[in-house]
Amino acid sequence: QVQLLESGGGLAQAGGSLRLSCAASGRTVSIYVLGWFRQAPGKERESVAAISWSGGNTAYADSVKGRFTISRDNTKDTVYLQMNSLKPEDTAVYYCAAARLPLSALSISSADFGSWGQGTQVTVSS
Repeated sequence: QVQLLESGGGLAQAGGSLRLSCAASGRTVSIYVLGWFRQAPGKERESVAAISWSGGNTAYADSVKGRFTISRDNTKDTVYLQMNSLKPEDTAVYYCAAARLPLSALSISSADFGSWGQGTQVTVSS
């Protein structure tokens, strides 16, 4: 089991930037696929981005491609989400999650992620 704690959420203006962090602890964090998901009020949770255990492979939802960047530092057991060119529709609670997958695999499907953080609120004003 992996424990996850997000930070870095807050209020930003449209066009601005925020950087989310997620500190992981527990069993061999570095071998887990790590991902970011979000849920806006009244909407279902949606995938945002995921990164392989080595950091060499990434996947993004179409809605954030070119604006968001996921990265990880396995020496710090931390995954990041750099969010640029923010839009009001990016407003949501953002969750960090971990998936135990084969080393060559990468998934952005929430069904594959078994460990979840508590979430951090991101609000983008127009």
